[in-house]
Amino acid sequence: MTSRPARTPTTRPRRSPARPHETPPPPAPTSTSSPSPTSTSTSAQRRDARATRARILDAARRELTRDPDSSLEDIAGAAGVARRTVYVHFAGRAALVEGLAAEAAEAIRRAVAGAPAPTPDAVADLARFLLMVWPVGDRYRALIRLARGHDLARARVDELLAPARDMATRVFAHGRRQGVFQTTIPPDPLTRAIEAQVLTLLDCADCGLWSDDGTGAATAALIAAGVAPDTAAAKVDQVRKSGSPPSPV
Repeated sequence: MTSRPARTPTTRPRRSPARPHETPPPPAPTSTSSPSPTSTSTSAQRRDARATRARILDAARRELTRDPDSSLEDIAGAAGVARRTVYVHFAGRAALVEGLAAEAAEAIRRAVAGAPAPTPDAVADLARFLLMVWPVGDRYRALIRLARGHDLARARVDELLAPARDMATRVFAHGRRQGVFQTTIPPDPLTRAIEAQVLTLLDCADCGLWSDDGTGAATAALIAAGVAPDTAAAKVDQVRKSGSPPSPV
């Protein structure tokens, strides 16, 4: 018999011990919605800038009402800022006047938007509308003299008055159909004639020749529209007592 060669034992690789279950690391914390110090600072700077601009415009309105020839130095002093600060917000006098015109235009738009819907009483509608827009005109009456002195283009004045003019024309047309307003002059020219009358009264108030809370101006406008003087005065008084919506200035 032939003997078999001895088998050499093989060495099996040792198994690594089983690893315990590994829990994945927690997700990185997400950023909160709290604004960063930089964005907070930027927001505060913007608020301050808006407040400063509004203060300059308010000072300009007061100073130019007092004296249409007020300088930027006068306006800066009234606003409590340096003159160079005015130039940060407005390139010069023309830009400042335009800023006032834009404010006035927005106030007129709000007054027109807040006017009640037409009623069967067109005379009361006109009285109510005039009492609403008078405070706006009184607040920005300096623009009348600025337009006369060419600081504000006449076309710009027409533009900012357009919403009020359009509404007044509709009221006049409605009143003509009711037979309560004159028919000698068509609604559009009549609107412009009474607009000129109201602007003249505002200018008189600006010059210190007259003082009014809108009652006299509204009564005069109704009379110009063809309403009898006693009826006009009574209607304005009635609207006053019924509580006209406040004008948003």
